[in-house]
Amino acid sequence: MIVVFGSVALDLVTNIARIPKPGESLQAPDYKLVPGSKGGNQAVAAARSGAHVIHVATVGNDVHADLATATLRSEGVDLTHLARSDKATALCLVTVAHDGENTVVVAAGANLDTTIGQLEKVAFGAGDTLVLQMEVPLADNFAAVSLARARGARTILNAAPAAPVPAATLADLDVLIVNEHEACIVAAALGLPAETPEDAGLAIHRAYGCSTLVTLGAKGVLAFHKMQAFAVAAPKVAVVDTTSAGDSFAGAFAAAVDADESFETALRRGVAAGSLACTSAGAQPSIPYLDAVKATAAGLSLTVAECPSHT
Repeated sequence: MIVVFGSVALDLVTNIARIPKPGESLQAPDYKLVPGSKGGNQAVAAARSGAHVIHVATVGNDVHADLATATLRSEGVDLTHLARSDKATALCLVTVAHDGENTVVVAAGANLDTTIGQLEKVAFGAGDTLVLQMEVPLADNFAAVSLARARGARTILNAAPAAPVPAATLADLDVLIVNEHEACIVAAALGLPAETPEDAGLAIHRAYGCSTLVTLGAKGVLAFHKMQAFAVAAPKVAVVDTTSAGDSFAGAFAAAVDADESFETALRRGVAAGSLACTSAGAQPSIPYLDAVKATAAGLSLTVAECPSHT
């Protein structure tokens, strides 16, 4: 079973010719309201990859709440521990350019009322997997890692949006997932080498022992696990929208780990899911299902090497 402790939001998505420059106004022809957020996206991705998922989160007492959770409900995600807040349901302002690149501004709203108390009421422990991001209060987020460790559950943290992660939290983690930018921020905050994302990922793995996955966009993923370096190249795809690529990676990877698949299989499925998510529009609508993920993952090459010796 996977427990996602994280965000729920509604995405307001506009398609534009290019990402605007600072201070620039651009006109978009239309907009869409679709379910989103990193927590919600990862819960959907894990469910579509075959996992039983409980999502612990908070929404407002407003019309956006039902829209924001619609896909979670349709995919069978357990929302028993979904709380209500007087704050507005979170809203993500998403702009998607013609080349598939995007910007996202998150208005946190009710996500800021998500607490460790909600998670303490969930019956999970050994054999289960806790998945977290960084869109709820960080003190509660990091306390959730400690709680999961005490109960014997696996822990997977996607440190996004980027922010420092305490050393004690990294020491309790099983898996840290970061992109190139996030890897350097996490490492630098701890005084670790951060000249390149690869340096940062290896330094975090060496210092704290957690498997450290650095997603590289169109280049795939570089992972450090049990003092070995794994690389999976991403397949070439026609990019439409990259909004949920990272979340699709995290959810599919977590589902494979939760199903006791090998680390190599989990990496391949993560890269496959992230790549497939880029081929259609919308955060949650673009998240692929397990059959498609498996078919794409089967064709991905993986290389393994010993981690470079410490210098």
